[in-house]
Amino acid sequence: MDILFLLIPLSVVLMFLIGAVFWWSVQSGQFDDLEGPAHRLLQDDDRTA
Repeated sequence: MDILFLLIPLSVVLMFLIGAVFWWSVQSGQFDDLEGPAHRLLQDDDRTA
């Protein structure tokens, strides 16, 4: 029972930390263009260097 006094606050802090990282990534534009890299991968580019 004593472990719950440690695990519950630790899980709440971890939840807020994950939420803050997700919010930061959304605000910084990480999820703006999800299909662009997939389309660039499929484009045929036969140029030689």
